[in-house]
Amino acid sequence: MTKLRVAHSIKDEEFTSQKQTSKRLTVGSLWISALSVATAISALGMSQVACAELTWGDEESYQQEGNYQQDRSIDSFMAAAIAADRGDVGALYNYEQIMSGGLFAMYPTYWRMNLDLNSQSSAAVSQFVRQYPDTVMAEKLVADFAETKAGSNDYASVRQVANLITNADASERCAIALGFNNGGDTMRAMAAKSDVWLTTKKQPALCEQLAMEMNNNALISNQDRAARLKRMLRVGKTGDIMALSSRLGTPIAYSALSEIQLNPSSFFSRFGREPASQTNQYLYLYALGRIADKSYREAALQLDFDIKQDNQRAVKLLNDETRRYAYRIIGVKRMNHNTDDGFNAEAVDWFRNSLDDDFNFEEAEDYAMAAIRFGRWDDVVEAIAQMDGETQKDSQWQYWLARAYEQSSNSSKRNTAKKMYQNLAKSNDYYGLMAKDRIGQRFDASRLGGSNLPDVSTAERARVMQDANFARAFALYNSDANRAYANREWNWAVKQARDNRDDNLIIAAARQAYDMGWLDRAIYAVDNTDRVNSLALSHPMPHQESVVRYSQSAGIDPAWAYGIMRQESRFVSSARSNVGASGLMQVMPDTAKYIARNLGETYSASRANSGDTNIRYGTWYMGDILSKLNYQPVLATAGYNAGPNNAKRWQPAYGSLAADQYVESIAFPETRNYVKHVMENATIYSSLLGRGQPISQRMGTIPAGF
Repeated sequence: MTKLRVAHSIKDEEFTSQKQTSKRLTVGSLWISALSVATAISALGMSQVACAELTWGDEESYQQEGNYQQDRSIDSFMAAAIAADRGDVGALYNYEQIMSGGLFAMYPTYWRMNLDLNSQSSAAVSQFVRQYPDTVMAEKLVADFAETKAGSNDYASVRQVANLITNADASERCAIALGFNNGGDTMRAMAAKSDVWLTTKKQPALCEQLAMEMNNNALISNQDRAARLKRMLRVGKTGDIMALSSRLGTPIAYSALSEIQLNPSSFFSRFGREPASQTNQYLYLYALGRIADKSYREAALQLDFDIKQDNQRAVKLLNDETRRYAYRIIGVKRMNHNTDDGFNAEAVDWFRNSLDDDFNFEEAEDYAMAAIRFGRWDDVVEAIAQMDGETQKDSQWQYWLARAYEQSSNSSKRNTAKKMYQNLAKSNDYYGLMAKDRIGQRFDASRLGGSNLPDVSTAERARVMQDANFARAFALYNSDANRAYANREWNWAVKQARDNRDDNLIIAAARQAYDMGWLDRAIYAVDNTDRVNSLALSHPMPHQESVVRYSQSAGIDPAWAYGIMRQESRFVSSARSNVGASGLMQVMPDTAKYIARNLGETYSASRANSGDTNIRYGTWYMGDILSKLNYQPVLATAGYNAGPNNAKRWQPAYGSLAADQYVESIAFPETRNYVKHVMENATIYSSLLGRGQPISQRMGTIPAGF
């Protein structure tokens, strides 16, 4: 199964919260609960469990002395959360006393400090971390604090807590780097360079700030500055352009950029009469970028005209570097229009014309995807070579490099491709399953336990509730608290157990979550480990009778229905997306109304969201899309996520296309990853259901759209 390591965050696709200034969870809609940890333990069928008791002062760790069954701090959790939501500092102080020493003692203190985080001292935050070591709320408070202080330019405070942050996300890493970049430790600041320096996609505000401020870092070379400047010229970031060009000794005035922005055509009309200066090289790229923003086709015609004119001059106005990056500009822009304008091999040609040793990842990825789409295998190799060494090792690019080598007339490269497939085939993720098919291996669910749940001893079950992090997660799950609290504690507990290489604890916790119906966290636990494999836990099959019956009625494969359901909701029946999709199959309201009409039923939102009806509606809609998209499951899967019209637009205009090439070139990253996961899921579920079908056979071939 896919191993989605908890790399830099305790968030996953079922729990992703937007970070606000205070980063508090809103709890106004929550209910007060009197459920205790004893309730959680009772639900797990346990009697005797151990407890951790907090100690302060010189003791900076939990002591295993009490019994979690006696812990009552969950009883006050919701009331304290509501006090935090209304900003009642006095009440929070009171709850700190009431909950002192309990499993949830850190929460009222966290909420109180987070009400005005900017006024807190680094000493107070450090003390909190010492009082509640190895807890997710200690990690969260110190990370929140670093971000807040970085945002207010208090870099000294950031540096004082930087070493306490162990699981930073992108914004938090940038906060730490800003602290060191402004504190003389330029080497530590440079740790974030690869993430922010050449990126042109939207980044967290602190990362944008870091990239700007790195311009003055002593370890940033003029070559680095020139590389970033070209990207800023492409996207038109005026402030960065002026700052970078100034440090390079070729300052570009705001007035020059403003004039081009208003009328780029005027610049091109006079360019031939301008001197051959470095400043004009930069301005040319800026002007071409502004035309490309309006029309990549117009920009391509302009570049073609200018190069032909320039080639007739005794002294060239456009140097080779400028010409190459000009082609890169229109290549990137062309890839951004694949959904509207269709795919075209001209993008591959433009990227090839831009070849040098200065690609950022976004540009190399665009080049690779364009080349994959058109089976330009030499270009696939070139594009992957432009990626950094670590990225090239990713299973995605190893697979495509093997696919490219496989087409070679060179027997050595074909042998290398086979070895690469054999290595990839050790995994059961999308690329591993695809690689198995390339070398004639078959996925066999029985080798990973099939549908048999792992046996967990009484001692191991007890050990789960002896772990404070898992104990908090289960107690929160059994309370009326927002599920996000329980998910966060669970994710942290899994990370801690994984870091301790405690596979047995993870298996035991996942099995208990499964037994309670908390399937999404059981899946998360197995998916976020390297060594734990249990298909019964990672690929559960709830509502099996309904899924099979309704799938057969809709004329679709039940394994595909489970593949969609696992990806859409992780089997959380109450799941609701930010765009209104709901239920196990995440059916949109308008889609549910369409389905109800076609089934001759009166639409009811509550009924459409209920488990059985939601499965019936979702499977019917899958069959409906399948029939409209050539009975091609990859197209139908893309259509389920992005709409049937987009799935059609991505079909080849003429001839057919290998399904893996179609999937890899889907224009929407979300849909591209979605289709891969669903196909992976469906392949595994087909084996679990006793109807195993290789992934390549399942995906088939994509026909022409016209």
